[in-house]
This record gives sequence, C-alpha cells and structure tokens, in this order.
Amino acid sequence: MKDILLIGGGGHCRSVIDVLEATAAWRVAGIVERHDSPVRNVMGYEVIGCDEDLAALRAHCEFALVTCGQIKSPEPRMRLFHALKAAGFTLPVLVSPRAHVSRSATLGEGTVVMHTAHIGPAARVGANTIVNTRALIEHDATIGSHCHVATAAVVNGGATVGDRSLIGSGAVCREGIAVGADCVVAMGARVVKPLPDRTLFIGGPTT
Repeated sequence: MKDILLIGGGGHCRSVIDVLEATAAWRVAGIVERHDSPVRNVMGYEVIGCDEDLAALRAHCEFALVTCGQIKSPEPRMRLFHALKAAGFTLPVLVSPRAHVSRSATLGEGTVVMHTAHIGPAARVGANTIVNTRALIEHDATIGSHCHVATAAVVNGGATVGDRSLIGSGAVCREGIAVGADCVVAMGARVVKPLPDRTLFIGGPTT
C-alpha cells in the first residue's frame, strides 16, 4: 500500500476516505487543514499539518489529493492543486472499485471517481475533477479540469464541459451540447442549448 495525504478535512474528504478504504492500494497518512481550522481528526485519521507545511510534508509522503469540495467556487481546489504540484507531490487518479471507467476513457491527474459513477468509452476528464457518486459521463464526452460533476448528474454522449464548471446534482446535459468554462448548472437543470462561458444556469425540465 502507498501512503497518501488528503488536503482538506470536510465532507468531501470523508467521501474520498470511503473510496480509499474500499481499495487495497492506498493508506491515508494524514489530513492537512487550514491553520485556523478546528478539525483535528477525520474518520479516525489525524490532522498532521496545515497548508503552509506542504513542502515539509513532501519529504515524508510522495502522494496527495485535494479533498476539499467544490460548490461555490473552484478556486480553493485549484489553489491547493497548484500548491501540491509546486511542492513536488504526485496527484494520482483515484477510482472507486464500485465505479466503471471504460478502458478507452482518459482521466487527468488528481481526479476522483466516486462510488457507482460511470465514465463511458472515449470520454475525457481533465485534472483535479470530481466525478461524484452515481454521476454518468457518456461516450465521447469531454469534461475540463477543476470541474465537479455532482451526484447523479448526466453528461450525455459527445457533450463538452469547460474548465472550472459545476454540473449540479441530477442535472442532465443533452448529447453533443457545449457547456462553457466557469459555468454553474443548477441541481436538476436540463441543458438542451449551448451555454457560454461564465453562465449561471437555473433551468427546469423543459429548458
């Protein structure tokens, strides 16, 4: 087993721990939190440092993942991703043993695929992206870096989602549709027309 540090100790961290514990490949070496965080322990794993300690922690551990969530903004996850890269960490791809990823799909570094998610043939997912529980990314779809495809969201075949975008829980993107960068698609929305960059889309079933 390989040791791995988890950067961020909130709810998403607990979900990542659940995936890690379901594999035989990884052992959680500890949690890294903000220096002012009250969190000291996450599911039995101790907080062993703060963000400012990353360079020193790299001397003892090669692997790390960003485990803060992404709802309001991708900025915290992006900042931590770049800090880990600057400190020399390797950010592995983590796939739940209960997920399906096609052998022809590609996943970028630091991306996490949660339980029962499905990534179809020739799909492409960028770096530092969350593919959450029961999310479906169909054949030939492209998801950018620093994105979050939330629980039970569907990105249909050939659709594209730009960097730093959020596809909310239960949202559906029509086949071949293009969602721009820095977009937020609300929970349960139905995307049937292209969305330009920086769109906040709150749509109903027929939108």
